[in-house]
Formats: sequence, C-alpha cells, structure tokens
Amino acid sequence: MSIVVTGATGHLGRLIVASLLDRGVPADQIVAVGRDVDRLAGLAGRGVATQHVDYEDPESLQAAFAGAEQLMFVSGSEVGRRVVQHGNVVTAAKAAGIGLVAYTSIPKADTSSLVLAAEHKATEQLILDAGLPHVFLRNSWYLENYTDQLPTYLQHGVAGAAGDGRVSAATRADYAEAATVVLTTEGHTNQVYELGGAPFTMTEMAAELSRQSGNTVTYLDLPVDKYTELLVAAGLPEGYAAVLADGDRGLAQGELEVAGDDLAKLLGRRAITLAEAIRAAL
Repeated sequence: MSIVVTGATGHLGRLIVASLLDRGVPADQIVAVGRDVDRLAGLAGRGVATQHVDYEDPESLQAAFAGAEQLMFVSGSEVGRRVVQHGNVVTAAKAAGIGLVAYTSIPKADTSSLVLAAEHKATEQLILDAGLPHVFLRNSWYLENYTDQLPTYLQHGVAGAAGDGRVSAATRADYAEAATVVLTTEGHTNQVYELGGAPFTMTEMAAELSRQSGNTVTYLDLPVDKYTELLVAAGLPEGYAAVLADGDRGLAQGELEVAGDDLAKLLGRRAITLAEAIRAAL
C-alpha cells in the first residue's frame, strides 16, 4: 500500500504521517509531499519518502502521485485559490489511477453558507465528477484555534460573534488519527464523515478557562462587522478578518456543530474534550 500525504509540511498533514507510522504503515510506503522539502526533513529522517509538490504545479503533482494507491488530500490554505489548486490535484489523481482519495473538507460542505465552505463544496464536486473513489472528512474547527489563544484570553477575555452557537471542535491529532483509520481499514469508500468533538459555546469555553486558571474570563459577543473591526485593529488583514468573523457567524447559526458521533466511531473512543485540551495547554 502506498499512500501520498499532501500538505505534510503543515500541522495536520505532519500529524497524519506520524499517525500512519504509529499504526504500523511501513515508512517506505508513505510519501510526504509539500512545497518546502526542507520542512519535511524530520519525516525523511524516519524513513518516509519526501517530495516537492506545489498545487499550482501540475507536473509536480503527477510525479508525486505516480504509482500511488491512496491519496490523503489535505486541503490547501490559500483561500480564493483553492478551486484551481484542488482541480490540479484531482486531475493528477485521476490520471494516476488513485484507488482512494481522502479529502479534508468542512462540516455540511454541500449546504453550508460559510465563506470558507464554497471552495470545499466545489472540491468535493470535482472529486465526484472525476469518478474517484473517495472519503470526505468534513472536519469541524480545531481545538487549537482556541487553546493557542489562551494567553490572550486570560489577559483580555474572549471576543467573537458566535452568540450561543456551539462548535464541535476537536484536536488536530484526533482528526489525523481518524484520517489514518480511513486509510488503513476497509469499508470507507465513498463515505462522508461529519467530524467533530463534544460541542461547546464560547461562553462555556470562557467559563471552563476561568475554572481551570482561577482567573475570571468572560465572553464578549459582538456583531459580525464589529468583530471584523476588532480583528483588523489587532493586526489581521481585512480579508482574513472578514473570513474569521464569517466563521463565527456560521458558528452562531449552528453550521459548525456536528450531529452524530462519526469521529468517536472512527477513533474507537471519545475525542479529546475542551476541558482536557485547556488543561494540557495551560
């Protein structure tokens, strides 16, 4: 079994490669690819084949996918460019005769109103139109989106535009393990998995952080436009700030709360909880 993992220079892709190794996939059967091969040196040191790939470079994709049986397609990070880039990946995967494409998508990609969902919906359709055997891993938000900001929360509190909406966030490691299960076990072809952990509101997150830190942390809910302005004032580019604020708008409307327990079923256990993630990060 040969598995190509794209985006292996990123957090999720790297964790997927590590999880494949932990599950006993031989290192010489894994190809980790990304734009900066130097950043793959650690994986190469574990015996994993590494290769330069750029989603903008069809020839690099064709070379990396040649002879591969499975493709772990980690979505690109360049919002606004992903339909073109992902189209190149799908074209190369079809030409290579890939037997299974596992794609990291977003919850409810086919119906979501999130700005971020449009490119995922388009990519899923490209995969379907290509007739590729596939698995759509519709990952909700990462818990790290929040735990990485704990110092800021402790100093300034939590602000957003999420209202009382709940987000089914989970750790990158849990999403990576779920992807590995899909790649190494049978029965997943042409399945759609809506993946996420136990849901929580921003107010609940602030309360949990208060409980564990001993400091009072509150959640300030803002209109979407005011939250965008706050993010811009904090130094984020306006376009990126608008996308983040739109994510909170969708969260408020339930677009990031995942029904069912697909993640727990794939993992064979419950996902890491918000409380556990905060405890580990403090």
